[in-house]
Amino acid sequence: MNSAPVSSQVLEAAIAWKLSLDDGSGTPDERNEFIRWHAASEEHARAWHQLGALDQRVSAAAGPGRQALLQSRAGLRRRIGKVGGGLAGMFLLGSLLSWVGAPSLAPSYWLADERTATGELRTLRLEDGTLLSLNTHTAVDIDYQGEQRLIVLHQGEISVETGHDDPRPLLVRTDDGRLRPLGTRFLVRREDQGTRLEVLQSSVAAMPHDSGDEQVLREGQQVLMSSNGLGRIGPVQAGADAWTRGMLVVDNVRLADLLKQLGHYRNGHLGVADEVADLRVTGSFPLTDTDLALASLVPALPVKIERHTPWWVTVIPK
Repeated sequence: MNSAPVSSQVLEAAIAWKLSLDDGSGTPDERNEFIRWHAASEEHARAWHQLGALDQRVSAAAGPGRQALLQSRAGLRRRIGKVGGGLAGMFLLGSLLSWVGAPSLAPSYWLADERTATGELRTLRLEDGTLLSLNTHTAVDIDYQGEQRLIVLHQGEISVETGHDDPRPLLVRTDDGRLRPLGTRFLVRREDQGTRLEVLQSSVAAMPHDSGDEQVLREGQQVLMSSNGLGRIGPVQAGADAWTRGMLVVDNVRLADLLKQLGHYRNGHLGVADEVADLRVTGSFPLTDTDLALASLVPALPVKIERHTPWWVTVIPK
């Protein structure tokens, strides 16, 4: 099913139906109404699917956070009406998806100019010729209205190949600081500890938010930038930009680390048994078909794929 984002109105409706039907007390008329809503358009079906259908067996195991949301249907609908617009959807969807290990859905994600869904890769050609690629679950704002060209990365990872059809300076900004490319190609990724910059061609000047010092990184260098400084400069890993071509390239990494990366490109839980977590893996894996990527592990490693549901998959010893 298409994983493209859905409108906030349809998302809110899907959330309301999920919470309304979750406790199983809906009347036959309400269940029939839901069936009609679900069948009314492809976008309705897609929104329900992107909630992971929140597989009942998974959500039933959630803790107190779920119970806090399971109020009466009327109360839930009143809450959505009072909070309004996208805010109710943002809050409730973030709470719901956190039960199945989905990425954080901050308000900035839903309000961004451009965003990708889980597993979606997209490339945009901006008005100045800049080539901007968005990795899975990425959100950016693009502002070319003022005296500079500005790309704001809220979440995820981007690849930037700068265009030269505009004399204004191009900047990439995150919560941690700003990056000023000097005619170049580079990667920028939001991480838990800061913003990762990887320079693939030419150079990029990095300035942390709380520091007046700008430091230039050269081709082949990467660094983690926090708001108060830059970390240790190291080499760019081979295949760092392979995701822009729909591939994940790894060299002698732990199986657990490979699965963590693949997990960013699929909905639900992707786990690994402790007995095989430290097996080493080298290879190339398709990001647009993570089931195929998982299947390719079986001939090469003493493992098998255990599927409880399409959204709960574990790699275990063979």
